Amino acid sequence: MVLSDGRRTTLRRLNWGCGTVARAGWLNSDCKARPGVDLVGDIRDGLPLPADSLDYAVSIHALQDLPHRDLLPALQELHRVLKPGGVLRLALPDLDRAIDAYRRGDHRYFLIPDSEARSLGGKLCVQMLWYGALRSIFTYDFVAELLAKAGFTEVTRCRYGETASPHAEIVELDNRERESLWVEAVK
Repeated sequence: MVLSDGRRTTLRRLNWGCGTVARAGWLNSDCKARPGVDLVGDIRDGLPLPADSLDYAVSIHALQDLPHRDLLPALQELHRVLKPGGVLRLALPDLDRAIDAYRRGDHRYFLIPDSEARSLGGKLCVQMLWYGALRSIFTYDFVAELLAKAGFTEVTRCRYGETASPHAEIVELDNRERESLWVEAVK
């Protein structure tokens, strides 16, 4: 495969919803044209990739930008482009972790400044919807259910920087450790 900057790679790996974090050695995909983005388009319109063409795909905090009705079709599209045995790794805002911090009274967990919301409940609500930018929130059991409906098997909850897959480098894009839920699933 030849990437937009002329680099060649034999491993086919997708960084879906890359935003401004396009990484060398990855097929970077986003809905907006930016430097380093190889595939520009909305996943809801389909990815311009053949079926069964990717070894693995990673999405860091992108799926939550879709409304609920579009979550399953997006996961089905990611399933379509993965090779049999291919792995999808997702990082998502972790509602359970945020609720636990709320119940503990842990103001430091939340990234919301007091000028936006002083109450703990306000911080929880604003962070989980990120000022209204996010359209979906997740718990492990919810994302596992969606992945199973999309055709994935072997859904595994992972930790930051750790993988259940045979691809050690699949964690290269990991960030946002504090507030993320990490999940992998196999096609």
